[in-house]
Amino acid sequence: MRVFFKYKYGGKCRICEKESVTISSYLGVCVSCLRKYGEKALEIALKSHHRFRERVGLPKQPPKTLNGLKCKFCGNECSLGNSERGFCGIVVNRNGRLMPITNDWSMAVGLYYLDPHPTNCVAGPVCPANTSRGYPKYTKTKGIEYGYSNLAVFYGGCNFDCLFCQNYDHKPMSVRGKPLMSIDELLDEAMKPEVSCVCFFGGDPGPFIVHALAFSRKLMKSSRERNVIKRICWETNGFENPSLMREMAKVSMESGGIVKIDFKAWTPEVYKALVGVDASRRVRENVKLVAKMFEERPEPPLLVVSILLVPGYVDINEVRRIGEYIASLNPKIPVVLLAFSPQHLLSDLPPTSRRHAYEAYKVLRNEIGLKEVYLGNVWLLGNYY
Repeated sequence: MRVFFKYKYGGKCRICEKESVTISSYLGVCVSCLRKYGEKALEIALKSHHRFRERVGLPKQPPKTLNGLKCKFCGNECSLGNSERGFCGIVVNRNGRLMPITNDWSMAVGLYYLDPHPTNCVAGPVCPANTSRGYPKYTKTKGIEYGYSNLAVFYGGCNFDCLFCQNYDHKPMSVRGKPLMSIDELLDEAMKPEVSCVCFFGGDPGPFIVHALAFSRKLMKSSRERNVIKRICWETNGFENPSLMREMAKVSMESGGIVKIDFKAWTPEVYKALVGVDASRRVRENVKLVAKMFEERPEPPLLVVSILLVPGYVDINEVRRIGEYIASLNPKIPVVLLAFSPQHLLSDLPPTSRRHAYEAYKVLRNEIGLKEVYLGNVWLLGNYY
């Protein structure tokens, strides 16, 4: 079946006035100007974030209220006045205490469902359920875990504002504060015999990390008592406080799960233009943190890094720099290159070109020497640019 995409062919950079199919008119600047002009280019790019967030009722930027209560859950480190929400829309200053909008850390905004194996997981190429890596300690069968499912836990909130988010409905969820899910109902679902793993995603698990970790520890205790396999995985932007990231990695290490960090870009200005906040330093720090634990459990790999090939912005230069950084930490860390699909506010860009994807693959595998490089969402690739 042929897939048809609706997107505008071409946009114009408001600084250099270059026109191209890989310049988003919504973002308003090209990657070259983001690298060359920095703050000037970001001033244009960030307006697109601010307009959308104002429309949905979220803070335009991380609050920095003087003498406010400082939240350290993530790299935004919002300073919140009384009753003020953080950038994520989830954490609130309730009379001098950091609380979720649910007023109870055992309750989270989000939803969950069972996803039968083999799933279209970011870490699918190395996932124990798909590959038997870690058998028999961490996977139930030799071969694909047919008949078993992943419990997909979707959190309604995020500390980023990605213009290309494919799950952007998490934003109105965080504003409304519903639907809700409790730790106990998740535990009941996760302990069903057909469930072999849990994956937290969203949005991002970061804003509800207290909820996610509390549930994970209960699940690990129950699975040990019953001697059953329950892997715990994370799909995250990697922006958490490093002490929290370490706890997330420990949970995955012990349970046989994987920490999947989406490395958005390398250049700080490109990163911020795409996600709305200063994120590059913290993400690099957390990738390094989990990479240091990588050899403690050879199979399955503890860390997987994904790179979304956003046309025109996450180009070969960005991919090369990310790849060199990962190789400097450990060349055995698997990297998954993901094809871009026009979503949310960057629907004026085309899907990833086949040439772009395969060149990125060759750079990582052949030039830089990463041991495991995979292409994901290949059905999206085409001759777009």
